[in-house]
Amino acid sequence: MTADPATPPRQPLEAEHLDAIVERADAAASEFTAMADSIWDDPEMRWEEFRAQDKHQAAARAHGFTITEAVGGIPTAFSAHRGTSGPIIAFLGEYDALADISQEAGNPARTPDPANTSGDGHGCHHHLLGSGALMAAVITAEYFEAAGIEAQVRYYGCPAEEAAAGKTFMVQSGAFDDVDAAVTWHPFPTTNARQHLTLSYSQVYFHYTGLAAHAGAMPHLGRSALDAVELLNVGTNFLREHMPDSARVHYAITDAGGRSANVVQAHASVYYVVRAEDTQQMQDLYERVVKIARGAELMTETELEIEFDGACAEVLPNEALEHALDGVLNQLGPVPFDADDQAAAAGFAVSLDDRAIAEAKRNVGWAADDKRAIHDDIAPFHPDMPRNQGTGSTDVGDVSWVVPTVQISSSTAALGTPFHAWQTVAQGKLPSAHKGMIHAAKSMAATATAIATNPQLLADAQREHGQIMAKTPYLPPIPDGVVAPPLRKDGRSAGQQGPARRS
Repeated sequence: MTADPATPPRQPLEAEHLDAIVERADAAASEFTAMADSIWDDPEMRWEEFRAQDKHQAAARAHGFTITEAVGGIPTAFSAHRGTSGPIIAFLGEYDALADISQEAGNPARTPDPANTSGDGHGCHHHLLGSGALMAAVITAEYFEAAGIEAQVRYYGCPAEEAAAGKTFMVQSGAFDDVDAAVTWHPFPTTNARQHLTLSYSQVYFHYTGLAAHAGAMPHLGRSALDAVELLNVGTNFLREHMPDSARVHYAITDAGGRSANVVQAHASVYYVVRAEDTQQMQDLYERVVKIARGAELMTETELEIEFDGACAEVLPNEALEHALDGVLNQLGPVPFDADDQAAAAGFAVSLDDRAIAEAKRNVGWAADDKRAIHDDIAPFHPDMPRNQGTGSTDVGDVSWVVPTVQISSSTAALGTPFHAWQTVAQGKLPSAHKGMIHAAKSMAATATAIATNPQLLADAQREHGQIMAKTPYLPPIPDGVVAPPLRKDGRSAGQQGPARRS
């Protein structure tokens, strides 16, 4: 699914604009790295990012933005707007953490952070993602006003990217309908402008209810909900042979029915994530998993309730914007890591998988025996080569289907670092992480300025997007009538305390 846009110039931004953006970014760096560190110190899970949101809103207000709270009705989603005329350029930020991966900052040996009472941690560097995106929005808006550039800036504080897809619910509410282009980034072990393809996914809770009974004296009177969960898992394991190689199905048993082995478990729940290359494939695979879940219900004579928790589409890259972003990156140069950053990364590399490190080096064109431990380069940009098909997912995908979107990956961790792991948490406050965030903010702000000052670039990006949409319209991954977990009127919190609807 590619169009053929006119190739923007290799240097898409005039030097005077770039120099001004860099100067403003350097002046703002200490404010936003401090924000990132404070959010790292106080990790909040999906749908519960109230304190992180408060920090973001306070900073946006201080820089002259007008706040719209509860975007899409979601308590931890908001937008901040500055400007009154011209195209609207959006920046996307995130700030949710991951469960049970607390780690002491800067420590390459597994040591949970003693000051962290939640046990959670920023294992995907969303503390940097949101702070860097807001920093980019601020310096862009201030520069537009100072330079008389006619364009508007909007920052979106987006909750629950991790296994909940907050942006998808925001898209569903029409939050991005008036946006002309969107710019974002993601922390990563490498720096590059070319978007990897991602997977569409859905997540769902299967809640089974059975009958309790004495497992020794009267087992025939019981109906085991845990048996149903186990049969669902076994059936899904047999399904794995009959699904595309790139598809993924994961699960976690969230309720095993209790701690007494001599009681037939009357309740049990399992949480599933189903992924595939596009939304149609994902929905087809999801329906097969649902059939297995119903089969387990029949076999055990239990009662099944299905709670659809969220979903996202695959990313739709925009080649016109990627060419501009790559040009900006080459104007800026790579993240300015120094010998101290390389040494710190080498200390973490000792605990990382050698195969993962070798693969990361190969992917950026380095020799396997290259001694550098952190990516101080820009990955090659090969627009004529097929895109890499990744097996991760992001709700940036849904935004990219409704507005031309570009996303930079910026190095914030040692090569080979497994994201969603404690090693990522540990590196989240290092000077190298701050440098990666600041560089990403400069890259985003410069790309947004290129869009605002080059009407042809925006026209090319929108034409490309429109051509693809005409052939392959957006397929919303969330079923009609499903709303974000915080909005469900059943007394639950974060979609984890019981079924939302009967199925």
